[in-house]
Amino acid sequence: MKNDLNLKKENGISAWKEIVARYQTPAIGRSLWQIVNTLIPYAVLWYLMYRSLAISWWITAPLIALAGGFLVRIFIISHDCGHGSFFKSTKANDILGFVTGVLTFTPYYHWRWEHALHHGTSGDLDRRGTGDVWTLTVQEYLEASRWKRFAYRLARNPVALFLIGPLFVFLLKQRFPSAKAGRRERHSVYWTNLAILGIAAGLSRIFGLEAYLIIQVAVMLVAGSAGMWLFYVQHQFEGVYWERRPDWDYTAAALQGSSFYKLPKVLQWFTGNIGFHHIHHLSPRIPNYHLERCHRAEPVFQSVPPVTLFSSFKSLTFRLWDEQRRKLVGYGRLRAVRRQQREALASLARRRAARS
Repeated sequence: MKNDLNLKKENGISAWKEIVARYQTPAIGRSLWQIVNTLIPYAVLWYLMYRSLAISWWITAPLIALAGGFLVRIFIISHDCGHGSFFKSTKANDILGFVTGVLTFTPYYHWRWEHALHHGTSGDLDRRGTGDVWTLTVQEYLEASRWKRFAYRLARNPVALFLIGPLFVFLLKQRFPSAKAGRRERHSVYWTNLAILGIAAGLSRIFGLEAYLIIQVAVMLVAGSAGMWLFYVQHQFEGVYWERRPDWDYTAAALQGSSFYKLPKVLQWFTGNIGFHHIHHLSPRIPNYHLERCHRAEPVFQSVPPVTLFSSFKSLTFRLWDEQRRKLVGYGRLRAVRRQQREALASLARRRAARS
């Protein structure tokens, strides 16, 4: 892929660095407009959802789905702030990142720290485990204990991955800091929890505790499930890149290890262009509203094959990384590998017997 994309070195600087640099400057007008067209509708939807509860769930349900879409968009804004790409000002990014982080139940500094690790290790088989979807190789699975194999199958089950998992992560897991987190990251968790508690108390007083919990949990479920699906497809797709650390390459990991998820325009809007994930991993400093322009402006990026909404469902069949075949495979591959290993052992036993 690196040769096919002609990512050659020029004067010691990769050609793609010169390309993406033209799209890394935030546009204050577009950033402010994105805040207006995202946060205000989300607040209005909260009021409409509350009023609709007294009328009919048939009205509330589509409002919840729509609010979930806006919450995904709010997360993208927070995500851009974490990369320092939404505003030129670091302080402005941090303030808005904290506020939008509270709305998504995500501690801004703590998440930013973990997400930076994800960007630095994506596609590296020797540095898995932080900010990614749990992925074992075929051999690792075969050598794992029965309990670990059970836990892995449970974690990769679609119900656990896209329904239970998001609620666990956003409502529970992110309420506690990692043992490896620094002081600022830990304090970010505590301040976020305090802010969430304050907002919950205020909205419960206005709407009532039951109404608040119904709306908050339902919207978080929709947004969390959609967000988890996006993240899953971005790094679990046919032709994805994985390498051991000595052979790992940042450019290849970005352009081959992160998908170009070609979504319908309305879904592209709600997801803040994050489907152009190959561009985002190549340069996290590009604001979300410049990602498509960067992709379309350069043939080198357009040569990345797209994953469509329809074809993305094939990702549900991927379970393990097969290092022999260099591709994601399903559990069915295990039978063939076990058979090969049995045949190899039998052949070895026959050769030993012949020598003796």
